[in-house]
Amino acid sequence: MTEERPGPRRLTNRIAGTYPLAETYHRWRLVDEMEEVTGEAASLVAGATGLRLPGRPAVAVVDRSQWVERNMATFSHLLAPAEERIAERMAEAGPKGRSAAAMAHRLLSVETAALLGVLARRVLGQYELVLPTGEDGDVVTFVGPNLLAMERRHHFRPSEFRMWVALHELTHRAQFQGVPWMRGFFLDLVHEMVMAAQPEPGRLARVTRQVLDSRAEGRPVLDEKGLFGLFATPRQHEIIDRIQALMTVLEGHGHVVMDRLGAERLRSQERMSRVLRSRRNDPRTAAFLRMSGLEMKMRQYEDGERFILAVEAEAGWETVRLLFTAPLALPTLSEIAEPVRWLRRVA
Repeated sequence: MTEERPGPRRLTNRIAGTYPLAETYHRWRLVDEMEEVTGEAASLVAGATGLRLPGRPAVAVVDRSQWVERNMATFSHLLAPAEERIAERMAEAGPKGRSAAAMAHRLLSVETAALLGVLARRVLGQYELVLPTGEDGDVVTFVGPNLLAMERRHHFRPSEFRMWVALHELTHRAQFQGVPWMRGFFLDLVHEMVMAAQPEPGRLARVTRQVLDSRAEGRPVLDEKGLFGLFATPRQHEIIDRIQALMTVLEGHGHVVMDRLGAERLRSQERMSRVLRSRRNDPRTAAFLRMSGLEMKMRQYEDGERFILAVEAEAGWETVRLLFTAPLALPTLSEIAEPVRWLRRVA
């Protein structure tokens, strides 16, 4: 009798694992504290950024499996239009096309679940711009087992570490809720990316040529966009660059605000920052980051922070706020690499 292959949910749970303190009284104390900490962080972020945060943020403290399920549900809503288009085109090809579409869907579900299972062991907090239900709203989510594990492993002061993580996520909420056009702009980019996904005749041959050419020229087969970048169409590459530019600015801005407020109020901020930087740059995860495309995500923190600090040093913090005046005020990837170019254009 052959062993049944694990479905996406079982695979995720197996990869994500558990944490011994996740179901003890430590978790329930964490749930109570994060409500209070998040409210305080929202007030601090509003003062530091000048962005208004409407209402009190909804807070969720989840375990690793719940975090994965929430993200899987969100992806399902975002990807639904593209899946429908691809299914229609495959159906036109007859039974073989429908079978191929079903197989591709199952493969994508398993791969996504595996990736999220790995990430579920690392994520501390997340600002959810799109709810798992697909409805409008926003939630600040914290992965309880990971917060508890980091505090215990590195002997962080819990009250300070929790505030520090909350500051970063509340800065993202300020960016998307305090800037009237930001949410729609971001979701439009995601929609463009999703709708650009379509069957490409000769894609496998194109990718094979790219791999062979890269090897012959001594270049890496995968860039920071990972496997997705390898198979992406030229149109998708254009959209990826725009999304990356936006997220680099938002992550950099969030990181500067987080560290600056932390330095003012948290005695252990410098050590916490040092530990998380080394965690992001851990060479043991380098291969996984490159393969999954998360290397691009890791670079966003450093490149974005460098851009924000360079703009501030050249023209002051008020000039940084110009980023949030209109979509055209956002920098391109090339301007992020050369902040003075952005200053000449916008400021």
